[in-house]
Amino acid sequence: MSEITATEYVYGIDTSVADDSRFDRPPHAVAFPITKKTPKRVYYDINGRTRFVDRQQLETDGKVRRTGGWWEHDLTVYLSEPTVEQPTGPSLSELKQAMADAHPDRASGSHEAFIAARARYERARDKASRTEGER
Repeated sequence: MSEITATEYVYGIDTSVADDSRFDRPPHAVAFPITKKTPKRVYYDINGRTRFVDRQQLETDGKVRRTGGWWEHDLTVYLSEPTVEQPTGPSLSELKQAMADAHPDRASGSHEAFIAARARYERARDKASRTEGER
């Protein structure tokens, strides 16, 4: 009978959806399974591709910064799951005031600015009502 071993992971932070208003998912930790360890490197799987980081730096510092092009290349890899601080946006009252300030009847307002401010306010209001409904 073969022995079952627990899968080990390294971690990253996925921030790719934070800038896209179509998604409501904030930045969050993502686990990548470790596929191999050598004395110099830790290999892990990300999106079906094998990547590696310096094992000594990972074990000493608890993290290693990778650079490249796509988010899977430009990534800090953590030894343990990182705590992700969630950004706080403006409050509903601040967004409502910004909407009022952007109104075309105000000296500093314009039609385009008001539409954009109203859209931000409505998204935040809808998100807040969904959050309240889940409690």
